[in-house]
Amino acid sequence: MNSTVPLLLCGPAAFLATAIMAAAASRLAAATRLVYGATLVISAVLLATAAGHLAGNPGEASATLPLGLPWTGARFRLDGLSAFFLVVVNLGGTITSLYGLGYGRHESQPHRVLPFYPAFLAGMNLVVLANDAFSFLLSWEFMSLASWALVMAHHRDEANRRAGYIYLVMASFGTMALLLAFGLLAGPAGTYAFDAMRTAHPGPFAAGAVLVLMLLGAGSKAGLVPLHAWLPLAHPAAPSHVSALMSGIMTKVALYGFVRVVFDLLGEPAWWSGVAVLLIGGVTAVLGILHALMEKDLKRLLAYSTIENIGVIFASLGLALAFKANGMPSAAALAFTAALFHVLNHSFFKSLLFFGAGAVLTATGERDMEKLGGLIHRLPVTSFVFLIGCVSISALPPFNGFASEWLVFQAILRSPELPQWGLKVMVPAVGGMLALSAALAAACFVKAFGITFLGRARSVAVERAHEVDRWSLAAMAVLAAFCLLAGILPGFVIDSLSTVTLPLVGERMPVQMAQPWLSIVPIAESRSSYNGLLVFVFITISASLAAFFIHRFASHALRRGIAWGCGFTDAVPAAQYTAVSFAQPIRRVFGGFAFRSRETVKMPAPGALEPARLKVEMHDVAWEVFYQPITGAIGFATERLNQLQFLTIRRYLTLVFLYLIILLLVLALWP
Repeated sequence: MNSTVPLLLCGPAAFLATAIMAAAASRLAAATRLVYGATLVISAVLLATAAGHLAGNPGEASATLPLGLPWTGARFRLDGLSAFFLVVVNLGGTITSLYGLGYGRHESQPHRVLPFYPAFLAGMNLVVLANDAFSFLLSWEFMSLASWALVMAHHRDEANRRAGYIYLVMASFGTMALLLAFGLLAGPAGTYAFDAMRTAHPGPFAAGAVLVLMLLGAGSKAGLVPLHAWLPLAHPAAPSHVSALMSGIMTKVALYGFVRVVFDLLGEPAWWSGVAVLLIGGVTAVLGILHALMEKDLKRLLAYSTIENIGVIFASLGLALAFKANGMPSAAALAFTAALFHVLNHSFFKSLLFFGAGAVLTATGERDMEKLGGLIHRLPVTSFVFLIGCVSISALPPFNGFASEWLVFQAILRSPELPQWGLKVMVPAVGGMLALSAALAAACFVKAFGITFLGRARSVAVERAHEVDRWSLAAMAVLAAFCLLAGILPGFVIDSLSTVTLPLVGERMPVQMAQPWLSIVPIAESRSSYNGLLVFVFITISASLAAFFIHRFASHALRRGIAWGCGFTDAVPAAQYTAVSFAQPIRRVFGGFAFRSRETVKMPAPGALEPARLKVEMHDVAWEVFYQPITGAIGFATERLNQLQFLTIRRYLTLVFLYLIILLLVLALWP
């Protein structure tokens, strides 16, 4: 038994010990520093261990504990895939704990957060290490319940209670789908170990059913449309550093579950499986970013943006499935590497943006962008790092979001080589959807940064705001640096992912660090290449020269003017663009089919003194189509079944007798 896995299992044990300590001492003044300091150290040790295994051309290591199912135990395993996701989980845990050292001091009820925060980290680590269905599902449920408790930290808010209830229902539904998927993989033998499932090779029908169940189970946790209903409710309801973990890290654990089953345990895929995953990913990306554009709540905007990025990752995984099914390992390696690279990048910039939103909330007490504005003068460091996060998530060079999304589009350009006409048509169509979502993402984060940080203050709370603590600033600065480094040196990341890609798709991308000037060449130099470092140098020199010439040769006279607002000069801050008005043109283009939006204008009669009013009505189509009928049916059924508690003893006995007869008939007719 390799010593690496037992060492990694000590991490979740230490997290659980920290959770117990936090439950006992969460009301002490020093509890916040102790808990977040302990989780920072534990996460950093796990990060170093997993990164060392990933960088050292890893093989496989496993361990079995005398827990879990009788005569079976709890199996755990470390390979390239689990090592990569352990790096993602524990890098997020390390930086989030650093942020929590400062942000946690502002938490009004720390005793509702501190015990569950390390338990949440323990659950995510155990999911990634699990090597049998029982351990996986138990860890998955533990992760879900710990995160639910964190969502319910501020349970006195009615919106938070509703978010927690919907999250719990969706989590239970997802676990049920995963349980059925593992049941099909176990087959008649009923072996729950992943090693046995790899050799089972289910038939086409069972494989298709497992794929659908994984899309339901892992997709509901990741936020695939239309299973996303809980995500924009639960992520904003949690404390901001927990929101960063849920959005930037927990969704990646869900992606790990999907990749582990579909690419590892399920065997060779069918080409149509790529079509299904591609289509769902493309639709998720577009609808997610459209919903984000309509939001004025900063944290809900970021939550919806997570849905868009999950769609991009699933679309790239669908491409990898299609290429793998058609015996194109080099193209599959490109698409799969792009997906994993975007997993890492999204964990960076989404955590950074949620940290920035937490800093804004701490400084102003507001999440509504309509009440913010002008924060660049009050929170200069937060504004700068938040801008880096906005540029990164908008996929603009030279930052990391561009590098991974560029790889996705390079994989899409290989689609003409696919033999099936369905894929030849579907892949370019999804490519167009991803291009649209990238453009809308840029518009969305122009709105997010501009309305929140630029212009003039819209409330007294903004005018009194001041910069947040040094721990929070340090965590955001580290993530901003990672966004830049992963963008200008993507070859390091791509080469490190080769140990993950090779076992799962049978090929790896060409070695990138051998390219001159640190360029990346995903296919061949004759087709495409990108050099983030040169782009960064060019932008830096160009911007510096522009600033020099402007300051050197422009007029030095100080000129002041009234702020311009759509052709009118008005000193009232309310006359500025708002989040709703910024999104109005896009709402009018896409709102009809995406939101069933309707605008109602009420104009006063000539000479009347009352103001004109504009009412905008929008709907969550997925909620109304899929979830409202179910909730209505459940409510109708419960009202009818409620009458059963008022029956007499005679009627109860009659019902029991009828049920017994029905059960005997079913058993008699069962083939």
